[in-house]
Amino acid sequence: MNETIVVGVADRVADSDAGRRAVTWAIDRAVRSGSALRLVTVVGGTLGVIGEGEVLERAMEQAGARLERYANEAHAQGAAASALVYQGRPVERLVEASVSARLLVIASDYRGPTSSVRRGPHGVRIAAGAHCPVVVVPDIDLSEREGVVVGADGSDLSEAAIAFAAAEADRDGHTLTAVTTWTPVPLSVEFDGYPDGYFDNLQALAEEAQAISLAGIPEDYPDLRVVRVVERGDAADVLNRFALHARLVVVGTHGRGAIARFLLGSTSHEMLAAPATVTAVIR
Repeated sequence: MNETIVVGVADRVADSDAGRRAVTWAIDRAVRSGSALRLVTVVGGTLGVIGEGEVLERAMEQAGARLERYANEAHAQGAAASALVYQGRPVERLVEASVSARLLVIASDYRGPTSSVRRGPHGVRIAAGAHCPVVVVPDIDLSEREGVVVGADGSDLSEAAIAFAAAEADRDGHTLTAVTTWTPVPLSVEFDGYPDGYFDNLQALAEEAQAISLAGIPEDYPDLRVVRVVERGDAADVLNRFALHARLVVVGTHGRGAIARFLLGSTSHEMLAAPATVTAVIR
């Protein structure tokens, strides 16, 4: 398995920007996991490279100097790090970089529920097109938070998310909170209501699905504390409620088909638009 973490750094990043949090997160993750770090900046825009000649050369030199500074910071903390500056479209270049990566880290300028900023389409497109797990780091202080949250719906997608989340939680000594939600089938106004026991049956089925999804965790991670949550509600809403107090939330998304790889499920799409914490999207 490739052990390289790629972090996308915007071509205009100050130490106070959201992008700086992503770099810090990626360096810390590389140090803790023993992974190499590759810092990548793409000079360009949605239409590709803007500018030419001396202006473009200067922009690439400035980006390279910034990345070298971050690489030196990573070296000082014990992580192997390299820096690369590309020309082109950021989404395309970062998706290409993900082919040879274990993890792709990008920033979000979302600052929490009171922020008017919501994650733009670039982050969603990168997460949808990437060939490896993508971690989106919002501009939120997580220093007082603990724990890892994961969505567990019994699908193959959630199994991959659970495996990733359990490994992260166990590595860092955090509690893993597994969240499973259910919603009743909507009824039209002509129906009087749901049959007796309908909600109880849905709750029981969801609990069973979650138990199956988590069956291998105690054996793989005997020291990991797992909290199980099963409740009625929208998956993104419930996950974000628990994510507000966590250091990481993990969700699964579509597979690798030619079309499916460029689509996100509604839950992961909604969570990336307004991430409550560092959010990992797993295939």
